Amino acid sequence: MAFLEAMLRAGGYRVGSYTSPHILNYNERVRIAGTDADDAALIAAFERIEQARGDIPLTYFEFGTLAALLIFAAAGLDVALLEVGLGGRLDAVNLIDADVAVVTTIALDHQDWLGSDRDSIGREKAGIARPGRCLVVAEDDPPAGLLDAAAAAGAHVFRAGHDFRIERQAAGWCWFGAARELRALPPPGLAAPCQHANAAAAIAALHCLSGQIVLSDAAIAAGVAQARVTARLQRLRLGRGELLIDVAHNPQAAEVLAQWLAREPAVRTIALFGALADKDVDGMLQPLGRLVDEWHLLDLSQDSERGRDLPSLDLAFTGALGPLPRNGWAGVAAALDNVAPRLQQGERIVAFGSFYVAAAALRWLEHAVQAAAPA
Repeated sequence: MAFLEAMLRAGGYRVGSYTSPHILNYNERVRIAGTDADDAALIAAFERIEQARGDIPLTYFEFGTLAALLIFAAAGLDVALLEVGLGGRLDAVNLIDADVAVVTTIALDHQDWLGSDRDSIGREKAGIARPGRCLVVAEDDPPAGLLDAAAAAGAHVFRAGHDFRIERQAAGWCWFGAARELRALPPPGLAAPCQHANAAAAIAALHCLSGQIVLSDAAIAAGVAQARVTARLQRLRLGRGELLIDVAHNPQAAEVLAQWLAREPAVRTIALFGALADKDVDGMLQPLGRLVDEWHLLDLSQDSERGRDLPSLDLAFTGALGPLPRNGWAGVAAALDNVAPRLQQGERIVAFGSFYVAAAALRWLEHAVQAAAPA
C-alpha cells in the first residue's frame, strides 16, 4: 500500500490511506495527502458514529473503519486506499466494493481464525475479490484455494508471473505487462527482498485501473523510490552503530528480516526480541539464529494482555534455538538502556517480534535524542 500511495501522490492525486495497526499514535491509521488525521477530525467521526449506531454493537476495528470512511468522504479524495486486516473475507474493510483488490502474500498467521494451511487462508483472503473486477495476486505460486475462490467470485485474476512479471537487473529492475513496460525502475524505497514483488503488485493494480487513473512512468518510478513504512527495516543511527527496527511478528516476516541481515552483514548483531502469546516464536526465531551474536529477550506482559512474559518467552527460546546465552529484560527501554551504551562501530541492534517492540524502541530513541540535545 505504501507503494500505491507514493506513486499516486507523485502523480498529483489526492490520496487517503487507511492502515493498521498504528505504531505510536492512532492518528497514523488515517492519512490524507500524506498527513495523519488530526484529533478533531477523528473525534468528530467517532461522535457521529456513536450517535448513529443506537444499540448496534461495534468492535474497535469496526468503529475505526467507519471513522476513516467518514473522514475520507469529506476530504475530496481522488483515491482511497484501504488495507484489509485479519483474513479478508470477514474484515470490516471488506464492506467496500473496491475497484481493484490486491493480495500480496499468503503466510501462516492467525491460524485459529483463518485455517491451518495456505489453501484455507487463501480462500479467506480471496473474500475481498469482486465479480468483474481485478484481483491482483502478487505471489508467483499462490495456493489453489485462493485461485479457486477468486474464480468462484467471478473476479479477473491478474497474477504475478502470468499476467505481469519483473526482471531484476544490476542497475534497477523492469516491470512487464501485456500493454505496458516500465524499464530502469529504481530500487524500492522499502529495503526487504520481497519489496520488488510488492512494488510490482502496486504497478499491476494501477494497470488494472488504467481507464480511471493515468500515471506517467516518472511518477511510478518516483513512488517506487520514495515509499516508506515506519518500523519496516527502519535503520536509525545510534551512537557509533545502528538501531534497526522491524515489526517481523510472524515466521514469514522473520525470514524476510533474516534475508536482509544476511545480505547486509554487520560487525556484530545484537537482537532484542519480544512476542505476543499467540505468535509462532519457534518459526520467528529459527531463521535468525545463525545471524545473531547476542540475544536479549523482552517481557511484553505489561504492554498487552496478549504479551508473553519472560519465563514463557525464555522457554520458547530454548525450544527454538537451544541453550544459547541470552539476557532477559522487563521491557524494551531497559534492554536498550543496557545495550546501547556498549554499541561499537559497525555493530547493529535489531529490535523485532511485535508492534509493541517497535513502538517502544522508537519511543526510547526519541527520548534518548531529546536527552542528548543541548539545553
